Amino acid sequence: MRTTEHFFTVPLDHSSPSGETITVFAREYVSAAHSENQAAGLPWLLFLQGGPGGRGNRFGSLGGWSKAAAKDFRILMLDQRGTGLSTPADRNTLPLRGSAADQAAYLEHFRADSIVADAELIRDALGAGPWTVYGQSYGGFCALTYLSFAPEGLKEVLVTGGLAPLTGPADDVYRATFQRVAARNAEYFGWYPEDRDMVDRIARHLRSTPEFLPDGGPLTVERFQMVGSFLGGNTRVDSLHHLLEDAFTETAEGTRLSDAFLDQVQGIVSRRSNPLYALMHESIYGQGQATGWSAWRVLADYPEFRPDAEPLLLTGEMVYPWYFEQDPALQPLRDVADLLAAKTDWKPLYDVARLGANTVPAAAAVYSDDIYVDRKLSLETASAVRGLQVWETGDFHHDGIADDGEAIFARLLGMARSGGR
Repeated sequence: MRTTEHFFTVPLDHSSPSGETITVFAREYVSAAHSENQAAGLPWLLFLQGGPGGRGNRFGSLGGWSKAAAKDFRILMLDQRGTGLSTPADRNTLPLRGSAADQAAYLEHFRADSIVADAELIRDALGAGPWTVYGQSYGGFCALTYLSFAPEGLKEVLVTGGLAPLTGPADDVYRATFQRVAARNAEYFGWYPEDRDMVDRIARHLRSTPEFLPDGGPLTVERFQMVGSFLGGNTRVDSLHHLLEDAFTETAEGTRLSDAFLDQVQGIVSRRSNPLYALMHESIYGQGQATGWSAWRVLADYPEFRPDAEPLLLTGEMVYPWYFEQDPALQPLRDVADLLAAKTDWKPLYDVARLGANTVPAAAAVYSDDIYVDRKLSLETASAVRGLQVWETGDFHHDGIADDGEAIFARLLGMARSGGR
């Protein structure tokens, strides 16, 4: 493959184009099977990754969906604003904005509406016509925003595991996902009954013995529950078993959690590399109302997920206020997070009427047992987008494109171009 790096200057606030600017980075990937002249004539595909707060994928080689796409497209991998090589937004840079209120006001411009406006400026800068957009997870949410506010920039849209609810409070999302995560726990422990005992053993150990991650932050029971993020994967779910199998070791001080285990857990539970995920996660459901730490409030209705419960259940991608107390990388941002959770005047992210009149060819994969993006809510959204072709499958979970991305991409592109036939 060949790559080209692009840096773009965009307004912080697209409603004030002459005001402050930030940088957005994107990397172009082209298959070496195409000559440079051939590549210059290929249409563009913009990939919008999951998140929020995740930088664009870094490919060492083309494989899976990118291999399939590179046969016919130039792929543009966006570092969404605040991530990767784009102007950063983290515990080091945000305090430069001033007070917590100033930082929160700055982050209001880091949602899907701003990402889409960035994409349109980038498309114009590249001299591209309407392009194909492929959104995975949160990238699918952004694709719906694109269809709502700038459909003229789109040739076709593909979505995997990312049909957002167009209306309603965040509470609806978490009620659905807590139920799915509980069911996935039961399924997992049915496969690995020995892990049922191991999870409870680790929890009991953490209640009585202080353990610390390599960054110095405490490993509490509630942080340990976050390893349930593995449950959202197809083959990745088996990695949870591998994580648990060497949790304990014998030391001069008695039985403790092993260094190997603690090192792996830190990579799962720390938000050091993607703080925007914790800061902005619930805001992706905020439209005209405060989210108010929705997952934390809804948790009260699901006591089986409490950290003092036994048997202990593992959680999914929910974000809680204690993240900003227990994660050293997030502690400086606690007041900012509270302000964002209390914000009541979030702008709409979708235009329901415009989606109902959509003319852009679009296709989406809905995973029946997805623990992150609920099937029922996804199908409700699909029915509200005119012409959106849906492929529902139980063969994959949320990260399906990591398992068979080539076939999934080819199927969705064919559906979009044939009207679902």
